[in-house]
Amino acid sequence: MALVDQWNEIETGLDPNWQEVSLTLAVADETRRSRAAALLGPAGPGRHGAALRFSAHRTGDGVGPEAVRRLLDRIDDEEIDGTLSAGTVDVAEASSVEPAPSLASAWDATLAALPADWTDLLVELELTSSDHLEPGALLIAPLNPLRRAGKPGFRFRVARSFGYGASPGMARRCLERLDDAEFAGDLRIVEAMSASHPVGTQGPVWYLAGKAV
Repeated sequence: MALVDQWNEIETGLDPNWQEVSLTLAVADETRRSRAAALLGPAGPGRHGAALRFSAHRTGDGVGPEAVRRLLDRIDDEEIDGTLSAGTVDVAEASSVEPAPSLASAWDATLAALPADWTDLLVELELTSSDHLEPGALLIAPLNPLRRAGKPGFRFRVARSFGYGASPGMARRCLERLDDAEFAGDLRIVEAMSASHPVGTQGPVWYLAGKAV
C-alpha cells in the first residue's frame, strides 16, 4: 500500500479532536531510508534503527496533515517502500462551557416558573451586542418593543388573554426570530400580575422611573 494511502487510513481512524499524532515510518532498505529521511526533511524526522519518527500537527507549529500527505507522496513517487504507523495521539479536551440557551427556550422556562393564574407581564430583553438593536427591533416589532436607556435591549408587555401586550405565543415567535438571526440575550420579568380583572381599561399600568409603561 502506498504511504499516502497508509496516512489516509491512519488519519481517518483518529479521534475527531486530535491535535498531534506521532508517526513512525519503517524503511527496511538502508540506502533508501536515507533518501526517505531527506524527503521528510520539513517534518524534522528523527532516526531510530530502521525507522524514521516525526509528528503531524493539526494546529500550531509543525507540519499539518496535508503537508504530511505531500511529503509521503514524494516518497511514493520515488518508489520507496515503507510502513507507516501511528503512535501517541494528543486530543484536545472537550469544552466544559455549555452553549447558552435559546431565547425561545428561555421564554418557555420563564413562563413555567410563573404562577398558574398570571395575566400580565412586563418583560425586559437585554441583547449581548448593541449592533443587534436595530435589526432586533424589526424582528420583534409585533411586540411593540421600547428601547431601554443605557443598555442594548428592550421592554415589552405580554397579556395572557386580553388587554395591553402581545400574546405569549407571539412573544415566543418573535424570540425565535432572534434565535434564527443568532442574536443572543437575556430575558427578565420586570413586573408580573396575576388574576387581574380590569374594569373600563385594557389592563394594568406600571410606572418605572416615573413613566407609565
